[in-house]
Parts: sequence; C-alpha cells; structure tokens
Amino acid sequence: MENQEMYQKAKKRAKAKMGFYIHLSVFIAVNILLLMVNLNSNPEFFWVKYPFMGWGIGLLFHALTVFLFTGKPKLLDRMIDKELKKDN
Repeated sequence: MENQEMYQKAKKRAKAKMGFYIHLSVFIAVNILLLMVNLNSNPEFFWVKYPFMGWGIGLLFHALTVFLFTGKPKLLDRMIDKELKKDN
C-alpha cells in the first residue's frame, strides 16, 4: 500500500514538472513570435517587453511552486490527513 502511495506522489510531481516544461516551451515560442511581430510592425516602440514581463512573472511563480515548494504538503493534503486521524 505504501508503494502505491509513493508512486502516486511521484506521478503527481512528474506531471507538475511536465506542466511547467510545457508552459516554458509555449512562453518561449509565443514571445519569439511577438518579438518578430513587434520588430516588423513597429520597431521604434518595443512593446513586447510588457507581455514578456507579465507572463514571465507568472512563469516564475509556476517554477517556484513546482521546484521549490514541493517538499511541503499542500493545505488540502494536510486537512485530509487531519480528518483521517480524527476518524481513528
């Protein structure tokens, strides 16, 4: 039973990492496209920095939650564990 639980936790972490890598790939591709549009349409005004910075902040928070805050149980997991302990 413990092996199954460990497998599920590892699977959840792997899915979170894969989600981040997909997010990063889309971020890079879209921002390259936006840069090309910006340079071709209006090179005097570098407007592409605004969506880059905004989306970059979101990407940073995504990375922090996936890679930095993985060791701590999530609030819902802690609440479930607390409820399970009450029942015993």
